[in-house]
Amino acid sequence: MTLPPLPSFPALASLPAVEHPDLVAPPVAAALAGWAGAGEVAVVGIDPDLADTAAMSEAYDIPMTASGNCVVVAGSRAGDERIAACVVRADTRADVNTLVRRMLDVRKASFLPVERAVAETGMEYGGITPVGLPAGWRVMVHDALLDEPVVVLGSGVRRSKLLLPGRLLADLPGAEVVPDLGR
Repeated sequence: MTLPPLPSFPALASLPAVEHPDLVAPPVAAALAGWAGAGEVAVVGIDPDLADTAAMSEAYDIPMTASGNCVVVAGSRAGDERIAACVVRADTRADVNTLVRRMLDVRKASFLPVERAVAETGMEYGGITPVGLPAGWRVMVHDALLDEPVVVLGSGVRRSKLLLPGRLLADLPGAEVVPDLGR
């Protein structure tokens, strides 16, 4: 079954994500299979060379305000490592050095090394998404994304993207809606 093209992104032909696990990373497919909101999630195939947000936005005529970027951040306190995925609107950057650091209650927060993020998530670099992250990771969601009718996110692979109503981001397992997460 094919979903109709989304009115706001006519260049993208969407498919029901739960019916097309072959278009997403295995951890994403597993998460969608067990998530109540998955019926509202679509997947679209894209050129993997256009997976980076700016290139995708230009090629497919998607406003940066409708795209969510997911970055993985870590810090330690007393030998206890704390990891969080931060999902921010693509026209902003995660406030890692102040807000995220405070929320993680660490002295210094920094981006998780790419090799480690890829290995621990089971997702490709440039495709990491908040859907299907390891249990125990915090998921901080920029409040500005919740009002978007459709948000474009990574799918765990570079050759596709997920599309979902912004309000669903608040329902992701472990999600914390954070005002002003993106600056």
